[in-house]
Amino acid sequence: MRITAKIMIWMFLICQLSVNGQKISDDSLMKKARLEIYDNPDHTIDIGKSLLKKETDINKSIGIYLLLSTANIAKRNFDQSLQYILKAKELVQKTNDIKTQTNVLISVAIQYQQMELFSKSLETLNEADIYLKKLPADSSERLIETARSYAIRGMIYKSQSNSEIALEKFLLAVQNFEKVEKKKATYANMSVVYYNIAYCYLNLNQTEKAQRAFTQSVDYAQKVNAKSLEAFALKGMAEMHKQNRKNQEALNLLIRAESLCKNTGDIILNEGIYKEMADNYLAMGNSGLYQAYNKKYFEMRFKREQNELNSINHSINNHNKETLKKAQELTACYNSLTILMIIAGMVIIIILSYFILKIRKQNGKYRKDIQQLIRS
Repeated sequence: MRITAKIMIWMFLICQLSVNGQKISDDSLMKKARLEIYDNPDHTIDIGKSLLKKETDINKSIGIYLLLSTANIAKRNFDQSLQYILKAKELVQKTNDIKTQTNVLISVAIQYQQMELFSKSLETLNEADIYLKKLPADSSERLIETARSYAIRGMIYKSQSNSEIALEKFLLAVQNFEKVEKKKATYANMSVVYYNIAYCYLNLNQTEKAQRAFTQSVDYAQKVNAKSLEAFALKGMAEMHKQNRKNQEALNLLIRAESLCKNTGDIILNEGIYKEMADNYLAMGNSGLYQAYNKKYFEMRFKREQNELNSINHSINNHNKETLKKAQELTACYNSLTILMIIAGMVIIIILSYFILKIRKQNGKYRKDIQQLIRS
């Protein structure tokens, strides 16, 4: 279930492309890059890199970094994705755009959730909530980012096998997505949410509701021609058929799913499809195809684990850098306070010394005056 809990999260990054990419939406290359991010992420990456080389505007650069991060997550290249998202986070500190700041923080939270660093994800979501409250209540940006925030929290609860609370968060995400006027911009995200809602219902043994949720996930995916999302939903339906021992029906869906995602390079999606196909062929007694797909499954699993390991290592390095930076800032602050205290101490000593000398001088004068009065 750990793979299932994270298997679709990357698609929520698509929202960032419509929010941060609004200023460059007229650029044909960016449009093409966004359209191909589902089924040809390599081309999207090539376009993003070429645009990044000549871009000087901070907000546009942030949009491109988020695009590159999303495309790499589509390929399950978590290492590269993390590096791009951290560059976006570094750049966003130089802008006062609340929408961009909120968007990037939630995208960073998604990255941490993907890596199963749940405490870091929740910490980042809480930070994003501060900016969220500053956006107009009925604005599409606030509705979308609020929906994404609920969805990520739902993913975390789902990963921790708390399906009831996860379902509550997912349904809140749906409510906010449905309030967005331009629904087409949210169809991909709705597909992701309903996919996860279906698994929550499966965990709660509510199969009919799960089937309806998978169907809704397929419908929303088809509205934006998101083949990867459709493949995920079909795989989910296939799992339900497998549980009911309808192995041929399950295989029919999996063959469709495999065909849909052939150009995506999505390691986790392929891993899930190959595993399900291997299980169904084994149940049907087809040892040859079972061995073939089981081998493909282990190859994809190995690639995924290597990518996750590299990503976690970079995350640790980045955390160490942030900790070192904070330590240096605290040291500099401590040194500054120490210098100020020394200067303040020296000033106090000088002032006290002045008054002490002044009092002594006055006392000496009074002593002389007294002695003269006595002699007289």
